[in-house]
Amino acid sequence: MPATTSSPRADSRPGGRSARVRAAVHQAVKELLADEAKDVLTIPVIAARAGVHATTVYRRWGSVGELLADVATSRFSGDIVVPDTGSLRGDLERFASDLAKDLSDPDTLALVRAIVGTGGEGAGVCRAERQQQLEAILEREQARGNQTPPVERATDAVLAPLYYRAVFTDQAPTPEWARTLVSHLLPD
Repeated sequence: MPATTSSPRADSRPGGRSARVRAAVHQAVKELLADEAKDVLTIPVIAARAGVHATTVYRRWGSVGELLADVATSRFSGDIVVPDTGSLRGDLERFASDLAKDLSDPDTLALVRAIVGTGGEGAGVCRAERQQQLEAILEREQARGNQTPPVERATDAVLAPLYYRAVFTDQAPTPEWARTLVSHLLPD
């Protein structure tokens, strides 16, 4: 089974028409996710909305899951800055708060839910950037000479509840609530 890629296939043409097709297809996905009828997210429907042939989309991405992973990579890369407040607690609280705001955005939430709905092919994309940011926060604190919880524990305490609440419940992950997750990870 070939590995899922989070970017266009290596044999795609760079720039020019290829870039226009990618932009049109990404825009079509965003528009379709914003529509009420999210169950119509198929390659033929996406291609029609983008004004390209379905074969072009199949050739470039292979599946809706791979396409969503590419859209997510484009969407999630670098959009949340790793905070540096001078303390681990402050950094984690700001990070959690910013992530809660991001996950409360209807467009972001629709994309994350669609990725989960495809069987998780692109779930790693949603998680990878956030995990790297969390690791950077912990590494910076270690460089300051301080102890930190293991990254897995921080992920379970901060990232997992945020994504769970956003994706699987009707309660929005508010910044205030997100900051309380840090107190569970770092009790006084």
